[in-house]
Amino acid sequence: MDETKQYRYHEFVAQITADSQLQLMDLVILTCAIGIASVGLNMNSVATIIGAMLISPLMGPILGLGVGIVASRRPLFVKAGATLLIEVAISLLASAIYFKLTPITTGGSEILNRTAPTLWDMLIAIFGGTAGVIGATKCQANNIVPGVAIATALMPPLCTAGYGLSQGNWSYFGGALYLFLINSFFYYANGHYWGEVNLSAGNSRD
Repeated sequence: MDETKQYRYHEFVAQITADSQLQLMDLVILTCAIGIASVGLNMNSVATIIGAMLISPLMGPILGLGVGIVASRRPLFVKAGATLLIEVAISLLASAIYFKLTPITTGGSEILNRTAPTLWDMLIAIFGGTAGVIGATKCQANNIVPGVAIATALMPPLCTAGYGLSQGNWSYFGGALYLFLINSFFYYANGHYWGEVNLSAGNSRD
């Protein structure tokens, strides 16, 4: 492994900690992602939904949860958990308000596709999460993270749950939220694993 292209352990943790911090810029980006995803779901536009996946900041705190546990860094775990809960709450509320106000209330195929998770969604989450965390250990710019953002979708299921909330359809709400939790869990699990890898490597070098 070329160490000049990989974060060292302390650099890796510092980067994850920074990505887990709730900042005003992230809230602005989150708001944009919610708006794009909601409009895309409402208009059945795949390209628009993909755009929301690419700019969503939700992956950072999820990865921080896994690394915080395995590295025994309670402040990181608490910070990442609080950031994730706030971002999820904002996403659900904002998307629910949008779908309450939009004149198009019928759920299209892009909404319906995210209300009933299957085994295939779980496999995609596993593969995408693994690739994403590997990409997070690299110092240099790479094309892994954008691909993972598309494969392991986080924002569209949340906004679909917001749609279910706005319509009082608890089946849609529960199914979409379950899909979000599946994707989040496997990304978190891989963050936990790669945190262990970096911890072991860091201890052997430092």
